[in-house]
Amino acid sequence: MGHRKLPVNDQSSYGQDKILDSRKCKRSTELSEFELSEERMRAIVDEAMERIVDFIGTLPEQPSNQLDGAEKAARLLIEPLPEEGEPYEGLLERLFDEVIPFGFNAASPGYLAYIPAGGLFQSALADFIAKSVNRFTSIWLPAPGLAQIEAVVVRWFCEVMGYPDEALGLLTTGGSMANFTAVFTARRERLEEDFLRGSIYVSDQMHHSMQKAAMLAGFPSSSVRVVSSDSDCRMRLDELEELIEVDRADGWQPFFVAGIAGTVNTGAVDDLAGIAAIASAQGLWFHVDAAYGGLFMLTKRGRDVLNGIELSDSMSLDPHKSLFIPYGTGSLLVRDRETLARAHSTQADYLPTMRDDPDFIDFSEISPELSRGHRGLGIWLPLKMHGAGAFRRQLDEKLDLAQWITEQLREIKGIEIFADPQLSLVTFRLVDPGLSDDELNGLNRCFLQAVNDRRRVFMSHGVVGGKYVLRICVLSFRTHMPTMEIALEDIRAVVDELIEN
Repeated sequence: MGHRKLPVNDQSSYGQDKILDSRKCKRSTELSEFELSEERMRAIVDEAMERIVDFIGTLPEQPSNQLDGAEKAARLLIEPLPEEGEPYEGLLERLFDEVIPFGFNAASPGYLAYIPAGGLFQSALADFIAKSVNRFTSIWLPAPGLAQIEAVVVRWFCEVMGYPDEALGLLTTGGSMANFTAVFTARRERLEEDFLRGSIYVSDQMHHSMQKAAMLAGFPSSSVRVVSSDSDCRMRLDELEELIEVDRADGWQPFFVAGIAGTVNTGAVDDLAGIAAIASAQGLWFHVDAAYGGLFMLTKRGRDVLNGIELSDSMSLDPHKSLFIPYGTGSLLVRDRETLARAHSTQADYLPTMRDDPDFIDFSEISPELSRGHRGLGIWLPLKMHGAGAFRRQLDEKLDLAQWITEQLREIKGIEIFADPQLSLVTFRLVDPGLSDDELNGLNRCFLQAVNDRRRVFMSHGVVGGKYVLRICVLSFRTHMPTMEIALEDIRAVVDELIEN
């Protein structure tokens, strides 16, 4: 059979449409609003760099927090979707003058609140490179080199943490996603499809992300057992064993226990070796939330404190804490790499062929994500530029500074050290035998507010056993002895004011 000929009019119309389409495509290419010239790209990067360098260079002089006017500034950002653009230079000015200054200055050397991140510029530059080249790295084949860099970083972490050669892991957005992936993996590994009688054991000092992880993994709140902590804020192992025995007798399936390597409130580290022994004897998956403290394993003192972490089945780390990487980079490591694959691997005909080689990793096969940003370069570049030794020296300095401020605080009349630092976090409070517990809590709220109102350093609080305590966490790579001396000076001044009043 020959091809059916179109009517003359139809052929003419078809040809004209193709010509018009071709012209439209050519015109849209010539007039593309998104393709910038080389000169323009260099110019806008240079303008941003000028602002960034000035911001970083003036961090020691910037206030540690700026909340006055923040609500008004945030409301001014609410607007309809713009139909037309506006000059980049004005947008950059608005960002740095009217948006970025408000809130907590987490990049500041005076940021001693929560768990500081710091934010290495070298890592930010790596993210700029990764996003500019825009390679897909969840599967090995589309970007073998960049995918391999991420695998190398994960293997470095496994080595630092004392895991065996068959261990592996992935990079996440942070500790919350790492904890969720750990609970989900353990559920798939240790429980049947009908898993709702599975029971999970956490400390009363556990980060709230563990409870959220259990919920997202499909467990009701009744599946989570909260184990009391002792006077050192560490999980009580006797109570853990009792709860497991009671649950088994009641028809539950104990399958998961989480220890902590650096609690939120006091920085306490659980008896990890003790938990590991119970987990092994009882057949539980042993996870460690090491988001804050884990990478202190780079130091000798950290390895002493974290003894037993290498016995875990999985652990969460936050390079955006103790490796000073900008926010948005966490990690989950697992002792047996195959558990991740069994929990997450799925097939689809439209995907590229997956690798059958232990040296090359398809991260989509061992994690919940397919499309995602590349996370490896932001860790790999600063580690390659400076070496692990530079990070080790920084972490050792933070341990020293935390001990120094603790001893200085101990000498101030009226201050009680609530928990000595096991790593780089100390908690303390003002005490007065003539005040009730509620009055003491109110006094310490005023204490914290008065220190932060000076805006030279910024601290945060914790609540342990109903007691409101102040926290100093020394972790930013920009925090050195001069900052700690400023913190001590402000604390002393506020204590004198409060005692006088």
